[in-house]
Amino acid sequence: MSPIITALTGQKRNPHRVNVFVDGEYAFSLAKIVAAWLEVGQEINEQRMATLLAEDQKEQALQQAIRLIQHRPRSQSEVRRNLEKHNFSAEVIEETLSRLVSNGLLDDRKFASLWVENRLTFRPRGQRALAYELRQLGITDPIIQETLEETLPDEEMLAYAAAQKYVRKLVNLERQDFYRKLSNFLARRGFNYETAAAVVERLWQETAGENTTPES
Repeated sequence: MSPIITALTGQKRNPHRVNVFVDGEYAFSLAKIVAAWLEVGQEINEQRMATLLAEDQKEQALQQAIRLIQHRPRSQSEVRRNLEKHNFSAEVIEETLSRLVSNGLLDDRKFASLWVENRLTFRPRGQRALAYELRQLGITDPIIQETLEETLPDEEMLAYAAAQKYVRKLVNLERQDFYRKLSNFLARRGFNYETAAAVVERLWQETAGENTTPES
C-alpha cells in the first residue's frame, strides 16, 4: 500500500506554503498553488512526491523572479544571475525565463529603452558609456545598437545636457582649468574627444562672463 497523506497545514511564517504530512509525519512543504489538488487520505508514491517537488521548485523560482522584477525592471541576464544565486537548476531557470518572456514580464528591448530614457532624464551620458552599462546588464550588442539608434538624441546635444549641472561648479575658474575639468567630466560620462571639445568651447563662451573675475 502506498503512503497516505495524513495532514495538510499552512505554515505560520509563510502562509503561501503548505506542510505535507505522510503517514503521520512531516514529509515536505509545497507552494499552496502546487498543493492545491492534494487531499488528506490521498495515496502518494515516491514518483508523485518527486513530481510535486519539481513543480514546487518551478513555482519558487517564478515567485523569486517576480519579486525581483517588481522592485524595478530587469534584464533576462539579471534575473538569471539572481536565480543562480538562489541555487535553482539550469533547467528550472530557463523554464522560468521562458515563462516570463512569453507573458511579457521580461523584455530586453523594452528594458534597454527604459534604462536609456532614465539615464537621459537623470544622468545624461554618451553612447559609449550607455553601451557599456547595457552590456554589464547582459543586453546583447544588436539590441544595444538598435536601442541607442532609436533613443539617443544628437551626441553633442546629449553632452551639453550632461554638462549643465556640473558647469555650475566651474564658475570663476580660469579658462585652462575650466577646459580641463569639464573635458574630464565629459570623458568620464563616455563622450569622445571631438564632442567634448565642442561642448566645452560652447559652454565657455556661454559662461565667459561668469568665469571672468572683475578687476579691482
